[in-house]
Amino acid sequence: MPGALDGIRVLDLSRVLAGPWASQTLADLGAEVIKVERPGNGDDTRGWGPPYAKNADGEDTGEAAYYLSANRGKKSLTVDMTTDEGQQIIRDLAAKSDVVIENFKVGGLAKYGLDYASLKAVNDRLVYCSITGFGQDGPYAKRAGYDFMIQAMGGLMSLTGAPDHEPGGQPMKVGVAVADIFTGLYATIGILAALRHRDESGLGQYIDLALLDVQTAILANQAMNYLTTGNAPGRLGNAHPNIVPYEAFPTADGYIILAVGNDSQFASFCKVAGLDGVADDARFGTNRARVANRTDLVPMVRRAMVMKTTDEWIDILETANVPCGPINTLDRVFDNPQVKHRGTVKYLDHPLAGKVPTVSNPLKMSQTPIVGETAPPILGQHSEELLREIGGLSDDQIARLRAAGVI
Repeated sequence: MPGALDGIRVLDLSRVLAGPWASQTLADLGAEVIKVERPGNGDDTRGWGPPYAKNADGEDTGEAAYYLSANRGKKSLTVDMTTDEGQQIIRDLAAKSDVVIENFKVGGLAKYGLDYASLKAVNDRLVYCSITGFGQDGPYAKRAGYDFMIQAMGGLMSLTGAPDHEPGGQPMKVGVAVADIFTGLYATIGILAALRHRDESGLGQYIDLALLDVQTAILANQAMNYLTTGNAPGRLGNAHPNIVPYEAFPTADGYIILAVGNDSQFASFCKVAGLDGVADDARFGTNRARVANRTDLVPMVRRAMVMKTTDEWIDILETANVPCGPINTLDRVFDNPQVKHRGTVKYLDHPLAGKVPTVSNPLKMSQTPIVGETAPPILGQHSEELLREIGGLSDDQIARLRAAGVI
């Protein structure tokens, strides 16, 4: 069964995470993705290890786990775009592609004749997505942007971590590069919308996407908490700024997440937690009241929660329809029966490692399911195939380009 994007060709000039995450998602949906890499080294993340995938003898292959996380389903073409011949190869491929994704610095591809204006001249149906730290204009446009600094500049770290007055209190980044990943997902959304517009108008377009814009956009309710009051929210650790009780609580043998989302759930919780009369107290009967009086309520909840183990609480609270859950380490995540049932982990054939694991795309689509999942390519794995079949080059031409270091 063909994927939803069957027949769409993506020329991926990006590297590291945001751009590759977008192109991996497009590949999962059925697009043909050509990953253009530097000869010799390729994407920076190929060397971002350990850990690395191992071969049958248990030896490192040189394919870093980081690289494997964002490059499933692609074909690798090595091209030196600093050469005239390399630039022409990319232009020829762009003329036969639907999408280009790049994350060079502002203006970085113009000197190679690979910017939007240059490629539009050879293909006005092209959807061209540029990903930068700060966008194509503005006072910061020329700056480089990285996920860690964007989480800081975009306010996320001011909301994450324990307050200063608590032990270990300090601003904290999220444990995965969420600014990059969300930018990759927004890029995917924008590209799909632009392809839809092209279907109607016949014209491609340019997408200017900035990590800082995305990080600011995903502040969600916290952004509105500030914009509606003028007061900047602070760090609450695992607590929620707008819902109480909604945080991690210690148990007799660990911790549990308690996520009481409405007043009826709170009443159910009080009933099974031995907090008789608390739900009827005017200070705690509504979520608005609980938020206002969290400093009185939370210690009461803590005293109740430490009386039972995490597993005991999960059994009790699930029976009472009170949302809760354990704080799992990744070994427990991937051993979880629900995670296993949903087919989250797959093993893909790999030319060096034999098999490599992948965390599958979470989309479950009835008519156009995720198709053609293949392992992230080794460097230049498809160069000759792509140059022959799409570029129209002969074996002699390909041999000459390889000897010259162009590919």
